[in-house]
Amino acid sequence: MLTSHTKEAEKFSFDEYAAIAAALQPYIDAARTGNGSGMRHVWFDHAHIVGSLDGNPINVDAEAFCKFIDEVGGSPDVQARIVSIDYQGNAGSAHIEFQDWGGARYTDFFVLYKQDGQWKISAKVYDSHTRN
Repeated sequence: MLTSHTKEAEKFSFDEYAAIAAALQPYIDAARTGNGSGMRHVWFDHAHIVGSLDGNPINVDAEAFCKFIDEVGGSPDVQARIVSIDYQGNAGSAHIEFQDWGGARYTDFFVLYKQDGQWKISAKVYDSHTRN
C-alpha cells in the first residue's frame, strides 16, 4: 500500500494491519477450539466460502460454515500463520496457512471489508492440498 511517509501515516498503516489480524483471530481460534459459533461475528451475512474437500466442491455461506466447524470440533494441535495482509482504504485481503487442521493442510485466502470501523470477512477461498 502506498502512503505518505509521516509518523501519523505509519502508525495508521500499522494499526490497520493489526485490526485486520484481530478480525481474523476468532477464525484462527475456531480452528483450534471448534467453536464455529464464536467466530460468526467476523463474517458478513453475505459471505461465502468456496473450495473443495475430499473431491467434493464446497460453496457454503458463513452460517453453514460456522455450524460445520461446531459439528466437526477443534484441532488443538493446529498451527496457523498469517502469511500476508494487504489493504487499501476499506478493502483488504489476507492469506493464512494452517497445518494439521483436522489432519490436513489448508491455504486460505480472504477478502475483507471495513464497515462502521470494523473489519469483517466477505469471502474465503481455500485449497485443502492433499484433501482436494
